[in-house]
Amino acid sequence: MWYFLYNIALVVGAPLIVVALFLKKRCRRGFAQRVGLTLPQVSDPQGEVLWVHAVSMGEVLAIVPFVSAIHKTYPALKIIISTVTETGRETVENRLMGIAQHCYLPLDWSWTVRRFIRHVRPKSFIVIEAELWPNLLKELHAKGVSAALVNGRLSTRSFHRYLRIRSFVKEVLSCFNLCLVQSDRDAQRMIELGADPEIVHRTGNMKFDTELAGLDGRSKPVTFQFLGLHPYEMLVVAGSTHPKEEGVLLASYKEILSIHSNVVLLMAPRHIERSDEVVETIESFGFEAVRRSMIEENVKRSIPKNGKARVIVLDTRGELASVYALAQVTFVGGTLVPVGGHNLLEPASWGKPVLFGPFTDHCQEIANLLLESKGGEKVRDASEMASLIVSILNDQDLACRMGRSARQVVLENQGVVKRNVEFLQLLLQSPS
Repeated sequence: MWYFLYNIALVVGAPLIVVALFLKKRCRRGFAQRVGLTLPQVSDPQGEVLWVHAVSMGEVLAIVPFVSAIHKTYPALKIIISTVTETGRETVENRLMGIAQHCYLPLDWSWTVRRFIRHVRPKSFIVIEAELWPNLLKELHAKGVSAALVNGRLSTRSFHRYLRIRSFVKEVLSCFNLCLVQSDRDAQRMIELGADPEIVHRTGNMKFDTELAGLDGRSKPVTFQFLGLHPYEMLVVAGSTHPKEEGVLLASYKEILSIHSNVVLLMAPRHIERSDEVVETIESFGFEAVRRSMIEENVKRSIPKNGKARVIVLDTRGELASVYALAQVTFVGGTLVPVGGHNLLEPASWGKPVLFGPFTDHCQEIANLLLESKGGEKVRDASEMASLIVSILNDQDLACRMGRSARQVVLENQGVVKRNVEFLQLLLQSPS
């Protein structure tokens, strides 16, 4: 019954879905492929294909070492990675060129996914983190294609929503041959939703194994000079920020400047499409907003003549992880508002003190590890943030201790990619 109701809803909503996709500028590229009008070109249609789905840039970055390890272990396997977003496509093409081919995920209409599967003929399917598409998984299962959930996680919000339709979710989860999840909490939630306990394994978060941008040989590291910074200035980086968080950060920055006038704040909005809005917010606080995209290489920038302090807006893609390396203190967004938090491991990997707010449901295990190790601290408002940042800037020993502890958390939890590849061997080596 649930599949029937789900498909009725998809059919009824099809015109709205198509119009919405076409009207969104960022979704127009690949529109025909998304709605099933065209199919991806498979370079070796006779070879065995592994289909990996990673929704956006964050998920793709997390699987770069994983996909590379699979390619090294199974060089004859053709790897196709589907994404939903353009940032995901760009990341696949930039970070996995020569290893994997990109395509867009087809919409979950039964006829669309059936045609796609018939064309691609995957040997196995891997979905990253939490993307459950009922028709896609059902069609793969019907065709005898093995499916695995890798780096799986379930937020509290998703878990409670799925509990309302547990019988449907149980049927969807039965299509998986393997569920490799990030934490014990995720494992328990999968089992409560109906996944077979025999196939659920807690292997950890693959983001612990993510290569640092600038050290991977593919991306150009960002430097102080490229950001227009002077050697005597100190940088505070706030990454993946959301509306309302920026106001808190700017209020905190005002307090910090009253003690350390040589501090520069860099804010990286989670969605760079919001850059104009962020610039307006910065200027409303009386600061000068400087767009990263407008700073020329090797520029020698002085303190503004009008006396205003400046805030750099990172309005470019793919540089945040590298920018964290330049910071004295970092803050990770999506945590002062009920979003659930973003990647705490990027600044921790560089050995930087990591600050975050109370909303860390999407990264709870990592937040707990950072708090326990004293490599990270929780802040609740602008005053608390300013006080803590000033304390760290005033005490180099404290900054170093926090940075070392944060880095140690990353080092102690690596090896997830190797464990996941080992678990997947039975699926990848089994006869088609």
